[in-house]
Amino acid sequence: MDVYEAVDSRRAVRAFSDEPIPKEVLERVLAAATRAPSSGNLQPWHVYVVSGEPLAELKGRATARALAGDPGDEREYPMYPAELTSPYLDRFSAAAAQRYKALGIRRDDPDRPMKIAAVNSDAFGAPVVLFCYLDRTMGPGQWGDAGMYLQTVMLLLRAEGLHSCPQVMWTMYRETVSKVVGADDGLVLFCGVSVGFEKEGVPRLRTGRADMTETVRFIGV
Repeated sequence: MDVYEAVDSRRAVRAFSDEPIPKEVLERVLAAATRAPSSGNLQPWHVYVVSGEPLAELKGRATARALAGDPGDEREYPMYPAELTSPYLDRFSAAAAQRYKALGIRRDDPDRPMKIAAVNSDAFGAPVVLFCYLDRTMGPGQWGDAGMYLQTVMLLLRAEGLHSCPQVMWTMYRETVSKVVGADDGLVLFCGVSVGFEKEGVPRLRTGRADMTETVRFIGV
């Protein structure tokens, strides 16, 4: 797949089929992703690839917490700034409205937060979830490296005909995740990435993006 095509077709898919993913495909993707940029070549990411019975167990535990109204574990880092202002708040609100309308969850549904948590904790049906951790001693630069690494992984998944959905939501259930994957206490969960083939016959959501002119300035070009 052409790089431009991979970038354009990558989107957060929220409906996966249960078709299994061959281990060799995941190994090929993750081996190639080691070439992702890394300041000082620290390569700070620690990745756990979970599928099969361990993933079913994790989904079950997390979903049970969500349906019980569990607010989740104490945050180790903020998902968003405490005060979002325009244009960021506008973009966030528009995308959230599109996203959950496509999932059939109405904005005025009193059980909306619980339903959102429940569909997320099922990883949208994905047969594989990658959990990315960083050593607690790492700083903002290494968190940026992890983001570039995961973007590389997601583009390589597209080259294999697969889709993905990065989910910071998993940090809400970080203690449950750590128990299943056996992550060391010295690691902090950055996010999970659901991986699979897109489920057929469901609405396909493609959120809008700001025009390049809103975010890019050319100087001396």
